[in-house]
Amino acid sequence: MGGAVSAGEDNDDLIDNLKEAQYIRTEKVEQAFRAIDRGDYYLDGYRDSAYKDLAWKHGNIHLSAPCIYSEVMEALKLQPGLSFLNLGSGTGYLSTMVGLIIGPYGVNHGVELHKDVVEYARQKLDEFIKNSDSFDKFEFCEPVFVVGNCLEISTDSHQYDRIYCGAGVQKDHENYMKVLLKIGGILVMPIEDQLTQITRTGQSTWDSRNILAVSFAPLVQQNRAEGEKPDTVQLPPVTVRSLQDLSRIYIRRTLRNLANQDSQEKGTVQRVPHKRKRRRCRRRRINTYVFVGNQLIPQMVESEEEEHAEEEQKEAAAEEEEERDIGDIEIIKQVNELREQILALPLPESLKAYLLYYREK
Repeated sequence: MGGAVSAGEDNDDLIDNLKEAQYIRTEKVEQAFRAIDRGDYYLDGYRDSAYKDLAWKHGNIHLSAPCIYSEVMEALKLQPGLSFLNLGSGTGYLSTMVGLIIGPYGVNHGVELHKDVVEYARQKLDEFIKNSDSFDKFEFCEPVFVVGNCLEISTDSHQYDRIYCGAGVQKDHENYMKVLLKIGGILVMPIEDQLTQITRTGQSTWDSRNILAVSFAPLVQQNRAEGEKPDTVQLPPVTVRSLQDLSRIYIRRTLRNLANQDSQEKGTVQRVPHKRKRRRCRRRRINTYVFVGNQLIPQMVESEEEEHAEEEQKEAAAEEEEERDIGDIEIIKQVNELREQILALPLPESLKAYLLYYREK
C-alpha cells in the first residue's frame, strides 16, 4: 500500500510531498516526521527507497508506506502526557515519532512478535538518542519494546489513551483491542481493508470512522495444541519517574530554553542553502532539408521546445547566482547548542554524560 505521493530526494522532500497531498495536516505531526529520518530505519543498501511512498519489507523487518503513518499520526490526535501502545511495533519508527509528541511524562510501549525485529528497534532507538540532534530539540518519551504476540496480552493489563495496531485485525478480534483502551481514548487499526479510527466514548460505547482504504497482512495467531496454555505477554509496567530523571528533564529544559533565548537575542539569521528542484526538459532537434543549387541537403534546426529549454536553464542559472549573493544574511553551520552548553558546564564528566542522556557512553 502506498504510492499516493511523489518520491522525494530526502526526508524533507518526502514530508513536503505528504503535506502537499494533505496526509500531514498539523504542525506537531510535521515536526515529528521531519525530526526522524525515515532512511535511518532502512538497512544499508536499501536507503534509496526510503523516500518513496511505498511500504518496505526485508525478512521480518517491515515499514508501512509514509502516507499510512502520517494518517495514523493525525488520527491518534496525540498530546503531551498520554499513554501509547503500539501493537506490532516493528522497527520503532512510529513509536519514536510518537515519543516526540507525548513527551517525558507520557507512556510509550510496543509489542512485537519477532525477537530480531525488537533488537533492531532497540538498536535504532539507541542510535537516535546518541546521534540525532533532533533528540535535543524535543522532550522525549523513550519507547519500551517487548517480544510477544499482541493477541496474547495478559487480561489484567492496564489501559492506554492511544493504541495503534500495525496488522490487519479480523472482526472477531475488534472487541479484544477495544478492551485495552481507556474511556476517551483513540484506537487506530486496519479492519476489513479500512484504516479505522475508534474512539471510546463510554464504558461500552464507541464511535468509529473509516480513514483510508488499506491492505495489511493479518495478525498472526499462535498455533497451539489442544489444552496448551498461551504464552501470555506482560506489558511493561507504568512507573513513576525517579527524582534523577525528573532533575535531568528539568535541567535539559532550562538549558534548551536559555539556548533558544540566547539565539533570539543575538538576532542571528540562520539560512540553509535552498535546494532547487529543476524540471528536466527534453532537448529535441528537427531534421529539415534545404535546397542548395539542385541538391537537397539535410540540416539540423532547433525546435521551439529546445529554445524554451535553453531559456529555462539560463533563468535557473541566474537565480542560483542571485542566491549565492545573499548580502547581510549570514550562513551559519547548525550547532547543537544544548549539547555545547552541557559540555561547557563546570560539572563532573559522569554528570555531563547523564545530562546528555548517555549519548557519550
